[in-house]
Amino acid sequence: MMTRSPQGRTNRLTRPSIAVAAAVAVTAGVVAAAPDAKTAEPTPKLSLIAASTSVTLDSWKDDPGVYLDLGTYLTSENGAFELKVTRKSYKDPVVATQVLRNGKKTTTKALPAGLVKDFSGLPGFAQVSVTDAAGKTVLKQTEAFCPNNASGRIRPDAPAQSKYPQSCPVNPFTLGSVWGVESGWASNTYAGYYAKPVQLAAGTYTAKISVTKKYRDLFGIANKPQTVKVTVRERSWEEEEGSGSAARSAAPQSAKSAAGTQGHTGHTGHGGHEGHQQAADAPAASAHAAHGAPARPEAPAARTTGAAPTFNVGHGPYPPAPPALPWALKKESLQRQAFSAAKVGDRPGQTDGSRQAPGARPNAKRPTGKATVPDVPKPDLRSLPAYGITVSDGYEDVPGKDYLAFSANVWNAGPAKLVVDGFRSPGKELMDAYQYFYDAKGKQVGYTPTGTMEWDPRPGHEHWHFTDFASYRLLKADKKESVRSGKEAFCLANTDAVDYTVKNANWHPGNTDLSTACGQENSISVREVLDIGSGDTYTQDLPGQSFDITGLPNGTYYIQVLANPENRLKETNHKNNSALRKVVLGGKKGARTVKVPAHDLVNAN
Repeated sequence: MMTRSPQGRTNRLTRPSIAVAAAVAVTAGVVAAAPDAKTAEPTPKLSLIAASTSVTLDSWKDDPGVYLDLGTYLTSENGAFELKVTRKSYKDPVVATQVLRNGKKTTTKALPAGLVKDFSGLPGFAQVSVTDAAGKTVLKQTEAFCPNNASGRIRPDAPAQSKYPQSCPVNPFTLGSVWGVESGWASNTYAGYYAKPVQLAAGTYTAKISVTKKYRDLFGIANKPQTVKVTVRERSWEEEEGSGSAARSAAPQSAKSAAGTQGHTGHTGHGGHEGHQQAADAPAASAHAAHGAPARPEAPAARTTGAAPTFNVGHGPYPPAPPALPWALKKESLQRQAFSAAKVGDRPGQTDGSRQAPGARPNAKRPTGKATVPDVPKPDLRSLPAYGITVSDGYEDVPGKDYLAFSANVWNAGPAKLVVDGFRSPGKELMDAYQYFYDAKGKQVGYTPTGTMEWDPRPGHEHWHFTDFASYRLLKADKKESVRSGKEAFCLANTDAVDYTVKNANWHPGNTDLSTACGQENSISVREVLDIGSGDTYTQDLPGQSFDITGLPNGTYYIQVLANPENRLKETNHKNNSALRKVVLGGKKGARTVKVPAHDLVNAN
């Protein structure tokens, strides 16, 4: 494997409960009495509310720490609360603008420079203090707030669906995002999967939550702190494992943890992928063959309303987690050896962003007639600079080898989505692939052959790959090719929100979940889509995501991620398909090192 993973706890992925969602609606009943939006001022009225006056949180004996989901929400009335967050380039800082809509009139308000540093949310938004039964303050901290967090309606006449994305992206090379709380909705102030647990002993506490002054002043939020009684209960694996069926019934939507670490990348072609052989809603995840002992089953945990992004973090070697798993958690999971797979899907009260977006259906028949490439909008494929860069030796499988591994993303800047269908002739091993084109009304107006799709039968892959979608190359200091990765076939999925401010960006793309995106062995046809504003990440723990650097001298190199290398796909611009990331190799054979300088203002390896 490309990175050694120390022993550690498994991440517990949790769900919101129907009761909590209902509590939001009940508690927010007073807010529903706000003036009618037609007569009130267009500026949204924001309020902090608490879903309940008390919560119970769990602390595990062998994994101490409490996830401080207190059930507080920010509501928006008299219009939606909307922010547009962008950067012109990686040389420019991230800036945020509030968007105010009044009928057909739209105005903007620039937020203070330096207020936001990245795309993960508003930093230092909520102030949380916790006192124990004796009145002693035992915890005081500020927390960031993603307006796209787990949310729900607070009144029945609010829009049935929120138009805003379900997450704040955390890919280090994100270019643009839209954050918002729909009018008549409430968004959880808890940072969810981005938050770290806090240390609280079993007992009773009082938590006080408020919006910090700079945001109250900026957005006109009343200074009305919320108070929540907190009960921390201590639990243990032994007690849960000994309770048998009772323990199982306590967590009907949990699944057992996947085992172990990721497979080797690049050099042997074996190892795991994202586990398409299991449906994302399987009751339990099978263990993934890997080095190290299997992780113990996940103990039941109280459901929460914790936030979770819409997207998978890209193709990875584990059984499917909720398709909302963010890149930050994936990075942590590589260090913690495993994470949970969990049942997902739309259900009443499930508003944490873990919905499974179904894969697109291919055309019923392969196209007939003359292939044409009409003069209509086409996709614009672009590459992000490589990240998640690390080095390792070949371990016991390939002794004496050194590898440079990396994560890569190719995204679609639009203004049209990339749609590729594969059709299989009976008995043939390859599918014939076709790219489709659409007019402004969404009507199919042309197609062209564009290569093939191939079935990957390896355990952990088991899906159809579109060939020649991208290429990876390691360039020398003079930017001439030194090593080329063998990976040039990809299962396309909308794993990352790269820039939701581009024209025609789809804030709710389909096929975000890899188990829906790329077909099965007996598929006669398959459709793979890269939607506008979204990208497809392949993480550094996958076959093909590494270079053999055993014989390379130390020095400066560039990792090149190249989209559409053979120009087989028709797009608006073929000149922006390449992205370079500088790396400096050092060390000795079997103990190579890599330094990854900042890429302009982005200092993430």
